[in-house]
Amino acid sequence: MDLANNTKAYKVGIDNRDILKMALPISLAILVPQINFITNNIFLGHLDQVGDALSTAGITGVYYLLFAVVGQGLNNGLQALIARRAGEGRVEEIGKLFSQGMVIALVLAFTGILVTWLVAPAVLSWSLHSAPLREQAISFLRIRIWGLPCLYVYQMRNALLVGTNQSKFLVFGTLAETIVNITLDYGLIFGHFGLPAMGFNGAAWSSIIAEASGMIVVFAVIHAKGISKELQLYKHWIIDKANVRLILIQSSPLVFQYIVSIVAWVFFYILVEHHGRQALAISNAMRNIFGLFGVFTWAFASTTNAMVSNIIGQGMEDKVILLINKIVRLSLAITIVIFILCNAFPAVLLSIYGQDQAFITAAIPVFRTVSLAIVAMSFSIVWLSAVTGTGNTRINLLIEAVTIVIYCFYVYFTLEKWHLSLVIGWMSEWVYWLSMFVQAFFYIRSGRWKGKVI
Repeated sequence: MDLANNTKAYKVGIDNRDILKMALPISLAILVPQINFITNNIFLGHLDQVGDALSTAGITGVYYLLFAVVGQGLNNGLQALIARRAGEGRVEEIGKLFSQGMVIALVLAFTGILVTWLVAPAVLSWSLHSAPLREQAISFLRIRIWGLPCLYVYQMRNALLVGTNQSKFLVFGTLAETIVNITLDYGLIFGHFGLPAMGFNGAAWSSIIAEASGMIVVFAVIHAKGISKELQLYKHWIIDKANVRLILIQSSPLVFQYIVSIVAWVFFYILVEHHGRQALAISNAMRNIFGLFGVFTWAFASTTNAMVSNIIGQGMEDKVILLINKIVRLSLAITIVIFILCNAFPAVLLSIYGQDQAFITAAIPVFRTVSLAIVAMSFSIVWLSAVTGTGNTRINLLIEAVTIVIYCFYVYFTLEKWHLSLVIGWMSEWVYWLSMFVQAFFYIRSGRWKGKVI
């Protein structure tokens, strides 16, 4: 395939078929890690009947997510840049951006490892009331954090494949990851297949090995398909200050946006922990469910980012709102179907965690609250991702900051000050997504993003 044909292949259209062609493989790529995470928690839920392991997993999961979203912010900024170059037909710039993104990602990953070993124990000691939970969490995290370099490199691959309209290749790495993760979870947590029974920490080792396996497989696929040669992915490892600066300018507001968001969620979980172990175990299950049933929404968000940036690169600014509306309709329709199905059988879904009937009874009202929040997320995140695609990532950070202030006031007063129920506390997700939607919607409709060059 010659360069002219390649350039054309990297440009996107805006009909429903083009949207689904990009979004569905991304959905699978997001779904598989969620299945891995839920599998971890299902196995951990069967370690004891009182929810100790499951509640600890809630804290460690949110902590690791804090570092994961740093990579996700870098991924989204890089993805928008790659998609813009693809839309502009500047294919020769894509490899340069990818290589510099990889360098930045690895520096951030090893910084995260140092922070976890040196700072996290003090932070957890200050914030968690339960000494056994704290010790178990610290031990787990000091193992789990070593998967961060693989995760970040994995996320850079996502930016490359989605940004160049080749999301179909995402599935190979994610399938490899899930097979390894589920097998090793069962083996290392309980001691099957001749492996040592490591209990809670077995989930950490299985996740690290699974992330490394997925990373190796996807890069093998990229090499086999000739993508690495075509885009010259590995010829630009010398630090390029101009591209490093561009990536950081685009990504750093998103990194801070996601950090602020997850810090607020950590704050939420700390307040929940003050309500007891069962409340924390239920909230961990809700986070699993939020991630699992939100996969299509997150896929449409990633699609929005890439497609908006791509069509702006093609000079089609006038089509941006039309594209957003099409993506919103698809995202909302799929989410409503999921909402109806999951609310028909909540007890069945919650029973997979291996907890008692009291856990299920207490969790069902929270489950219904969370499922409605996913509906709100289905259109809110699309509009916010459109802001990312325009290149105005500082606006993303501003929107997040305003939203988080409102969110934190809400959870503090409902959970800590007034000691209201967990159901009321989880209504904070309604507050969060609707506040975000209002701001992103009016910004895009204002047209102030037009003419932005990245």
